[in-house]
Amino acid sequence: MILPKDRDPRFVTIRRGGTLTDSDHQLLALRAASCAEHVLPLFESVEPEDPRPRRSIQHAHACMRGEVEMMQSRAAGGPAMGAARDLRGAARHAAYAAGQAGAFALVAAHELGAAAYAIKAVRAAAPEDEGEAAGRLECQWQRDELPRSIRELVLDDQRLRNDICWSVFDC
Repeated sequence: MILPKDRDPRFVTIRRGGTLTDSDHQLLALRAASCAEHVLPLFESVEPEDPRPRRSIQHAHACMRGEVEMMQSRAAGGPAMGAARDLRGAARHAAYAAGQAGAFALVAAHELGAAAYAIKAVRAAAPEDEGEAAGRLECQWQRDELPRSIRELVLDDQRLRNDICWSVFDC
């Protein structure tokens, strides 16, 4: 479980009683999709005929453009996670990252899940003695890609949830 017991109001939109603006919600969603897209080849190299993870990422983008409803994006996240069930290693984590990106449209806190699973995917894809270093590079790439307006929010969330996210944000 990568979600905290209590929902952080910074990841709940204003219209639902939190403090997250719609524009920052959109940036977080795009970030989640970007993290998942970055590792999607690790899934597709193992399961090239399975469109579910890619479809989840596409739905996340479409949702943020207003082309599909949040529930449609969330619904696309489930099958992406289902694509991971019978897999191991990098492909499994990449599919989970895509599923988290799709689910993000409804629950903003899933943004960190997509990032964490992407780091796990990169770690798993690296040679055994290089996994930690590869994970740190992925973590740093993710941080370098953060838009300024959400940077401190994301970095603070990483600090707060690092322990329940397999300590992947120690970069």
